[in-house]
Amino acid sequence: MVLRFNPWSYLCQLMNNKPTLFTALTPALLHLYDLKDSIVVIIDVFRATSTICTALYNGAAKVIPVAGVENCIAMGKQIVGSITAGERDGKVIEGLQYGNSPAEYPRSFIQGKTLVLTTTNGTKLLHMALESGCSEVITGSFPNLSAVCAHLLKENKNVVLGCSGWKDRFNLEDTLFAGAVIREVKEHFTIHCDSSLMAESMYDRHKDDMFEFIQKTTHWHRLSAYGLEKDLQYCVTPDIANVVPIYRDGELLAL
Repeated sequence: MVLRFNPWSYLCQLMNNKPTLFTALTPALLHLYDLKDSIVVIIDVFRATSTICTALYNGAAKVIPVAGVENCIAMGKQIVGSITAGERDGKVIEGLQYGNSPAEYPRSFIQGKTLVLTTTNGTKLLHMALESGCSEVITGSFPNLSAVCAHLLKENKNVVLGCSGWKDRFNLEDTLFAGAVIREVKEHFTIHCDSSLMAESMYDRHKDDMFEFIQKTTHWHRLSAYGLEKDLQYCVTPDIANVVPIYRDGELLAL
């Protein structure tokens, strides 16, 4: 087994005893980062990680993320008290019961149930992180911003903020969330990472006009065409579903 040594990370921690924080702007860049023993935060603001924290905050027993539609349907048949959900291009996938809208999972509906959710970008990134030897995977979005930040400070480990992007491309909304996290925790981490500095700068510039700025994003235009504006506004509203979804043995559970 070849051990990967990160001399910069080691030097920084010797100098100030702070863990490091990096930002991977797309899944295509994740392999450039040393994830061993790090916490990876999966970010998919529009809308997977917003839906996950909302369902768990409202009492879902667990969320099981799967990549394929057939796996989602099969798992839904096996698990008592489960519902299957997923969308492609803003539309519920044929054969599944529900979509990827946080509004579909109020406490009165989701409490005690298992949500089997098929996603593309976020699930791909999650499995990439696990295969790279990270110590922990959690998911983050604006609705659980403070919970994510508090968890990272409590654990005091190296962190990689993993932006799901769109089909391996950069997107603004995931990077904005990374910037929001950095803004809150930066005093406790060593950050020598241009993508992190850029994310924080972008967030600082637009945090007071978030709803207006986010409407310029390509993903907003793509999803708003399906009448999902309220969903998208919800997904950039901080601290309305403050739980930490943590991945354990194939399931996302609320800490």
